Amino acid sequence: MTATTGTTDTTTAVISDARERIDALDDRIIGLVQERMAVSAVVQEARISSGGRRVHLSREMEVLGHYRDALGKPGTSLAMTLLELCRGRI
Repeated sequence: MTATTGTTDTTTAVISDARERIDALDDRIIGLVQERMAVSAVVQEARISSGGRRVHLSREMEVLGHYRDALGKPGTSLAMTLLELCRGRI
């Protein structure tokens, strides 16, 4: 085994392990998004049954701000995607 092969083997193992962690994290994220969608549906049903609107825009602005503050500009895009998944397009 040459130094190059040893480095390549180590690099390959590091990448493989990291990808496994990423896949596990993605599975958790997907599960959390699905949970968020279910909770959002409960909120929407309660709001509609009490005569309110399905979407509460000031609340959505809070969510957008929260993600933007935590993740920067891309956080806003992520929050928009989550909101769309949870309430559909308005």
